[in-house]
Amino acid sequence: MSKWIFFDIDGTLWDDKMQIPESTKKAIYRLKENGHKTFLCSGRARGNIRSEELLGLGFDGVVAACGNHVEMGGKILHEKILEPELVKKVIRVLEECRMPVVLEGPVHHWISEKGFEEDPYVVYLFQEMGETALPLKGYDAEIRINKFSADILPQSDYVRAKRELNSEFEVLEHEGNVVEFVPKGTSKATGIEWLCNHLQIDRADTFAVGDSVNDLDMLTYAGHSIAMGNATAAAKEAAEYVTSDIHEDGILRAMEHYGLI
Repeated sequence: MSKWIFFDIDGTLWDDKMQIPESTKKAIYRLKENGHKTFLCSGRARGNIRSEELLGLGFDGVVAACGNHVEMGGKILHEKILEPELVKKVIRVLEECRMPVVLEGPVHHWISEKGFEEDPYVVYLFQEMGETALPLKGYDAEIRINKFSADILPQSDYVRAKRELNSEFEVLEHEGNVVEFVPKGTSKATGIEWLCNHLQIDRADTFAVGDSVNDLDMLTYAGHSIAMGNATAAAKEAAEYVTSDIHEDGILRAMEHYGLI
């Protein structure tokens, strides 16, 4: 019987230099050969999932933007876009609180022009996304986003930003003073749950693999959950099984542990 495996990207499928271990590629290919379904399940919005090497591994679908975008076979099945008035509020609050922001959408990203000068991730976004990475020049009716992320700088009023936005968003704090804002009631878990309901998949047949704070919900929801050896302590605590580090054949070993390959 086919199983459904949902993989986080960063820190799980590839490292901080976006290098995918050969053993991970081997595991994905063998899963497909055995008839299992493989999905990317990322905090990244779909517009920022475009690596040919990654997508070339042949995933059956993508759960992106922490569950706010679900697609399968290249067809979008589910999409939640923030309302214009809420986007206006987000831009205003973060500007007033001096927090540079990346507004993350299914096609485009809008990025603050100031505040990211020392951020290598933003440099990567402009290089990787090309014309779909746009400078943020205030609110525009063309802005369509699922979620957003911001940096906490020494001059930022993060306390105020969190207070003004926490009624609409879950606030996920990452290492390096990066904060991810995800619409309330949504997560990687809700994306997986939506797909399970849509395709009548038994939750017991799902597996989730992750390493960080925005993986906790899916690690708790999935029938079987796996934390990478390089995962945070919280992710390891939430998981059913802890595999080895990403560069110590972590994915391959986890799939072998469960008899999937």
